[in-house]
Amino acid sequence: MKLKAKLTFGVGFLFSMILLLAIVSGYYVYRLKKDTNNILVDNYNTLHYSRNMLLALEDLHTNGKSMALFEDNLRLQKRNVTEPGERAVTERIDQHFLSLKKQVKDATIAADLHKDIFQLMYLNMQAIEHKNNIANATAEKAILAISIVGALCFMMAFVLLVNLPLAIAGPIVQLTDSIKQIAAGNYKRRLHFKRKDEFGEVAHSFNTMAQKLEEYTESKLGKILQHKKRIEALIDNMHDAVIGIDEEKRVLFANEPACLLSGLKHAEFEGQKLVEIASSNDLIHKLLDRIDALNQQSEHLGLVQIFAYGKDNYFELEVIDINVVPTGEESSQFIGQFILLKNVTSFKERDVAKTNFIGTVSHELKTPIASIRMGIQLLENKRIGTLNEEQKDLLEGIADDTERLLKITGELLDIGQVESGTIQMKLNPAAIGPIIDYALLANRSMLDQKQIPIALEL
Repeated sequence: MKLKAKLTFGVGFLFSMILLLAIVSGYYVYRLKKDTNNILVDNYNTLHYSRNMLLALEDLHTNGKSMALFEDNLRLQKRNVTEPGERAVTERIDQHFLSLKKQVKDATIAADLHKDIFQLMYLNMQAIEHKNNIANATAEKAILAISIVGALCFMMAFVLLVNLPLAIAGPIVQLTDSIKQIAAGNYKRRLHFKRKDEFGEVAHSFNTMAQKLEEYTESKLGKILQHKKRIEALIDNMHDAVIGIDEEKRVLFANEPACLLSGLKHAEFEGQKLVEIASSNDLIHKLLDRIDALNQQSEHLGLVQIFAYGKDNYFELEVIDINVVPTGEESSQFIGQFILLKNVTSFKERDVAKTNFIGTVSHELKTPIASIRMGIQLLENKRIGTLNEEQKDLLEGIADDTERLLKITGELLDIGQVESGTIQMKLNPAAIGPIIDYALLANRSMLDQKQIPIALEL
């Protein structure tokens, strides 16, 4: 039977019993009221009339109005005949009263009247007793019927009170607990409701859903593990050191280069907090200080010098924040960071070699340039000989080129100092005209050879 049908039947039956109780109670209350009214109205009036007639009969010789009072009550009694035998007694009283009116002093007739009135009162007393017995019987029946119907209502209400909450709350509690288990990932949870109502249908649907989820999870678990192994293999095969941490700076993984650089094993890395590792490892302490100084995501934090592989190595430190958007939410959530150490030692070595080469070339060029300048100065000396105009122009051009070459050599030295970080820059305002004139003069001969005209406007 469906749960709805059970509830309808139980509540309907209880309502029917309460309605029956109300009907039975009303019926017997009406019966009691009717019997009580019969006793009070009919028999009470007869006793009242009989009493008045007795009093009038006693005062017949002393009170002139007694005869009229007797006659009035007798007339009222004639209209109030309700009991068996009461009419015959009332007629005898009427006959004796007529006789008494003719013979007022006849004691025999008065005695007969007394006897008839007492007979009338006796009949009504018996009627009252009989009706009282009927009322008592009706009351007992009413008590019995109301008690039976009330007991049935109580039993029905008790059965509903005991069974209805269990029939509804029990399956709901099991269903709620099972839903929590499914949400926690326990897809093997099942509901076992051996009933054919709505809860049985819910249990069947729930079990089907849990089975589908279990099959889906098992089918995807192998792929997830395979992808996880691929990612782990990729990270381990990277030449750069990689350390993954969660939002609490607890190490999730570290590849082989990271372990070699730090001098730690995987077991000493994974599952530990960076703060705890930094207390006994200088490299991790240095990295942690750099990470704490991070201001922007994926910001390069400069080079880190580490002695490894038998020599000083240079690594570029980069920290990448990992943010994901949880299911059902709109804002992203921070879940951890990647710490990446890129080995740039080869680039650093090339940069140092380039700087040294520039410095060496600059110094080596200064010696022949100085010899050329000395030769120009000797040629310009008139004691050596006099030069014609064309020779003077040519010598002046050689002197300018020598000065320019000397300046370039100085600039190369400055570049080496800039890269090595030993130069001190001093910025001053300068006119741009002489700079442009110098550039044009340096390239004038080449422009003339190729017949390229240049117009300058400042």
